[in-house]
Amino acid sequence: MNRIQNHPILDSNEDRQIVKFTFDGKGLVGYENEMVSSALIANGVKEFSIHQKNDMPQGIFCANGQCSKCTLIIDGISQKSCITPLKNGMKIETLQRIPQLPIDDSPLKKSEKIELKCDVLVVGGGPSGLNSAIELAKLNYSVILIDDKNELGGKLVLQTHKFFGSIKDCYAGTRGIDIAKKLEDKIRKYDNVKIFSNSSVVGIFKDQKVGVFQNNKNYLTISFDGIIISAGAREKSLVFPGNNLSGVYGAGAFQTLVNRDLIHSSDKIFIVGSGNVGLIAGYHALQAGIKVAGICDILSDVSGYKVHADKIKRMGIPIYLNHTVLSANGNKKLERVTITKVDEKFRPILETAKTFEVDTLLIAVGLNPVDEFYNMAKKFNFKVVKAGDAKEIAEASSAMFGGKIAGLEMAKILGNDIEINEEYFEKANVLKSHPGEIYPIESPKLTNEFQPNFFCNQEIPCNPCVSVCPHNSIQLDKKIGNILDVPKFSGKCSACTMCVTICPGLAITLAKKVDDNSAEVILPFEFIMKYSEGEKIPLTDINGNILENGEIIKIKYLKKKKIYLITVKTTLENGNKIAGIRVQDDEVTKPLEKPKYEYYPDDAIVCQCEMVTVKEIIEYIKKHEVRDVNQLKNIRVGMGACGGKTCHSLLPRIFKMVGVDWKDVEKGTDRPLNMEVPMGAIVNEE
Repeated sequence: MNRIQNHPILDSNEDRQIVKFTFDGKGLVGYENEMVSSALIANGVKEFSIHQKNDMPQGIFCANGQCSKCTLIIDGISQKSCITPLKNGMKIETLQRIPQLPIDDSPLKKSEKIELKCDVLVVGGGPSGLNSAIELAKLNYSVILIDDKNELGGKLVLQTHKFFGSIKDCYAGTRGIDIAKKLEDKIRKYDNVKIFSNSSVVGIFKDQKVGVFQNNKNYLTISFDGIIISAGAREKSLVFPGNNLSGVYGAGAFQTLVNRDLIHSSDKIFIVGSGNVGLIAGYHALQAGIKVAGICDILSDVSGYKVHADKIKRMGIPIYLNHTVLSANGNKKLERVTITKVDEKFRPILETAKTFEVDTLLIAVGLNPVDEFYNMAKKFNFKVVKAGDAKEIAEASSAMFGGKIAGLEMAKILGNDIEINEEYFEKANVLKSHPGEIYPIESPKLTNEFQPNFFCNQEIPCNPCVSVCPHNSIQLDKKIGNILDVPKFSGKCSACTMCVTICPGLAITLAKKVDDNSAEVILPFEFIMKYSEGEKIPLTDINGNILENGEIIKIKYLKKKKIYLITVKTTLENGNKIAGIRVQDDEVTKPLEKPKYEYYPDDAIVCQCEMVTVKEIIEYIKKHEVRDVNQLKNIRVGMGACGGKTCHSLLPRIFKMVGVDWKDVEKGTDRPLNMEVPMGAIVNEE
């Protein structure tokens, strides 16, 4: 079984009920109520269906119910396996091309309406949805919160790292998984909030009702006076040859498998995209014992926080800027990925190609808001607001304040005469700030007493080190005047290590001079401990360059914080430069001696549901002088099971390739959001 047995942050969940099921006639075991897709991947199954157009095996992409690549035949019915809980005795089969509806002529057994009513319906139980519901609950509104996952918290339940921001406002210095628990505990204290987990909103109707598919079993309708849409975001896809291979999927899906389900989904990965999602995915992979060959980004600068990028470079993951994916190759599954430099017009420079042997390619090139229900509600003139990523893609810390604001805005819309604290807007804006100016590192001159050394030198919203220093010796610089300023040390250090352990970027060390030749450095470490005292380990500077091998003097484990503090003896010269510990060997990240790839850019898939290529779309646009996206439905673009949610965001680039300005193109009509709901559930048949 491909299960993660030991993890530095997450506890094993093997005390769950084991159930038996079959896949294509073969007996397998999994955990009751884990998603079918996760159970299969844990059993080594990564290909779920065979596409009707080209007989290519299909694997997962989003693991979030947004696409259709994981569809399987489950107990005779085609269902998305990433949102279908595993039950004992399930008969699961590969979807061979187009599914057939099973014959069912049994009489109706039972039919009744299940109807509920509330003041405010909140769609989505992530950080913004939870906080909006909490604000409304405080004001005594009746609230129903709908979330399609088993656990509340949205993407927080996938985040093992500590969050940025401030301790006071958004739990900075706390791991995402723990923030999710805090918010869930908070909302469950309110009797006027009803929570429906494992439930999806599957329709919104003009008579001010929504249809909900609950627990993969019941269909019910909910009437409301106001509705808040905080349904999060879906991952963007990317166009390159081989993007439809099994093993090419979103970074969020990877985090779902590894951090939520503790599944060793991959042996070696490559990541496209250097935003925070891509950077964090690399770190999560290393924590799970998965090798990372590298990260590439077509831009010239890292898109995410520099402190995140520095952290993973110290661990041994290279970042290739001004690079793009040239192709993904393999025999019906991913075996190699080739990247290449790009010129000033982002065109690939083929002679710079590098090929890496990997079994997984993570796409982390951004997110699209899931705001279709908001648009429909506005069209129907409902009282509606949106929050979190459904409103604007930003960090979860910002989403928490966005949720507070959304809840209070809804209260005002419903007639409550309240004032919204202006500080909420100010803090939300600061927390969603893009990374700012980068300053030179100011390495302190070492003394005989420990003092903090800061390797966070970019303006980002973060100040937990300031909050925890018992002597108030860490203060933010005064250049901006808020938590975007970088930290500075001045005063007394008692070597309490609180700043070291709370730093989300693992970007603070403590260092002191021992004698004229040596120093001691205390470093944070969030991996399974494989070292022992007296051993020498590779130590790096901020950019990941190995400075020397330092001797471990002491290893201390802080159980509550789930972090090690490793004290090493180093040369005096490097004591104030050492920023981290290399955890991955350089051999892992080496490309093949000679690049090995097939590059047919016209064969890249745009619409993955219907397997429509770049070439087919370009030829159709030229031949028919297409200026309306809806015309592309004639060649099945956007007509697949995902409802066009993946391919439509790729079309601006395709029209540009033909020389057509996207502004001159009539946008496509949104297809209804859909999820497989059996007719028996709609009529509540037993």
